[in-house]
Amino acid sequence: MGIKKIVVGLAALAATAVLAACSGGGTDSAPAAGGAQPAAASVPASSAPSTSAPSSSTSSPSEAPVPPAKPAAKPIAEKPKPAPAAGIPCANVVTGACVDISSKQAWLVQDGNVVYGPVPMTSGRKGHATPTGTFHVYSKEKMHLSKQFDMAPMPNSVFFYPGDAFHTGSLKVPSHGCIHLSKAASQKFFSTLNIGDTVQVVA
Repeated sequence: MGIKKIVVGLAALAATAVLAACSGGGTDSAPAAGGAQPAAASVPASSAPSTSAPSSSTSSPSEAPVPPAKPAAKPIAEKPKPAPAAGIPCANVVTGACVDISSKQAWLVQDGNVVYGPVPMTSGRKGHATPTGTFHVYSKEKMHLSKQFDMAPMPNSVFFYPGDAFHTGSLKVPSHGCIHLSKAASQKFFSTLNIGDTVQVVA
C-alpha cells in the first residue's frame, strides 16, 4: 500500500508539471478561451506627407491665336464718266452716233470724243421723216434685204429704230426714214457701232 501511494503521488506531481508547462507560466498566460483580444495599437505612419512639387510648366492657359486685323479697304475711286463730245449738236451721245438732219451730217463718238465725221448723209423724205430723239443700236446686218421695198439691198445696215437704219444709199435721193451714207462711211459706222450704243438724231 505504501508503494502504491508513492506512485500515485508521483503521478500527481508529473501532471501538475505538465499543466504548468502548457499554461506558459507566470502572468503571461493566454486569456481564457472566448475572451476578447485587445486591439493592436495603431502606429502612425512614419512616411512624411506627400509634397509633390507643382508642375514646372510656366505656360499660360491655352488660347486660340488672334488673327491680325485686316487693313481697311481703300475706297476705289470711280472714274468720272466722260462728258458728251463737244462740237456736235448731240448732247446725249458719249459713245455712239450723232445725226443732224438740218445740216445733213453724221458723226461717230467714243468716250466723249468725236472719232469720225462729219460725213454727208441723207434722211427721210416728206411723209417718211426720220424720227428724232435718242435711240440705241439693236441690230446689225452686213447685207439686209428690205422686204418692204421689193428686197432692195441695204448694205452695212445698223438698226437704231424699227425699220430705220444707217446703210449704204444715195446721198441725193431722200430715204423712207433710214440714214443713207456713202459706202465708205457705212462700212465705218457698221464696224464701229455696237449693240446698245446711243444714236441721237436732232432736227
